[in-house]
Order: sequence, then C-alpha cells, then structure tokens
Amino acid sequence: MTKPTVNLSEYNQEWKIQFAEERKLIVTALGNRVKGIEHIGSTAIKGLKAKPIIDIMVAVEDVNIVSTLIAPLKEIEYQYVPKAELIDRRFFRKEARGQGTCHLHLCEMDRKEWNEKLLFRDYLREHPDAAEKYASLKSQLAVAYKYDRPMYTQQKEPFIKEVIEKAKNEMSQTLAVPR
Repeated sequence: MTKPTVNLSEYNQEWKIQFAEERKLIVTALGNRVKGIEHIGSTAIKGLKAKPIIDIMVAVEDVNIVSTLIAPLKEIEYQYVPKAELIDRRFFRKEARGQGTCHLHLCEMDRKEWNEKLLFRDYLREHPDAAEKYASLKSQLAVAYKYDRPMYTQQKEPFIKEVIEKAKNEMSQTLAVPR
C-alpha cells in the first residue's frame, strides 16, 4: 500500500458538480436520516488550491447510529474508517486509502464539528485575504510535508483555529448590533 501524499490542484469548477452528484447519492442512500448536508473543505471555496478530494459533511440525529449507515453507504462505495481520535464525528471515504475522491464526515447538526466547519468555510468564502493566506500556508506545507499527510493536516490546525475564532467574534459582533 502506498503512503498518501499531499498533492494540491488548482481550483476546479467540477468540484461543485461532483459534490452535487455525491449529495444526491447520499440523500438517496440515507433518506430521512440526513438532517443536513454541506460541501466543506478547500474544494468548497472558489479559487482555492486543494487536494482534489470532495469533503462532505452530513448531519444526523446521533453519530452513534453509524452502524446502521455502513451498509447503505457501502452501496454507494463509501467505506467506513473507524478512527478512535474522532469523538463527535465519524469518517467514511470513497476509493482506496490515500487516493480518495470523497471524504464523508458524519456528525450531529448544530454541534461543535458542524458549526466550526461551516464557520471556517464561510469565513474563507467571505474574506478573500484570509483565503489567500490559507492557500499560501497550504502550498508551503504541501512542499514541506508532501509525504506526511498527517503532519500537513496538523500544521494547518493553528491557522484554522484562528480563523474559527475570528468568525465567532465577527458573528457575535453582528448579533450584538441593534437593528
């Protein structure tokens, strides 16, 4: 088995189309167990370089129902990947390890995982300067950690946390303004 590498691609408009197609498959497979579904990660931010893997976040009532979702998701080629470090989220991937086309993150709506991933995505969509800084960081890390995807991901964390805090502060200021 080959070790997954970090290869960034220029933004591709097809990523939106691929998400829409996967969304239909997932909703059909899981039905009313889906409480929300969002395109997240760098492929969801127009103009941003990214690993060409579509990250999809699916909200369910309770992440502990994952055992009931494995079979229907397997029907549409998603493989459950148990990860002990994931407490509030479950992970599925489509395709072979390190060569996936889609990552599915299953969590509960309006919980930390759901809210923070949307805050990060939306902040970068609304703040091109922050998206540029993120793109630059990712490019540097992709060179430094080309053969160490876990370290590449870990090294992005401080920036991601900083952006989430900015987004929370911006949101609280917006909510505090009288109308």
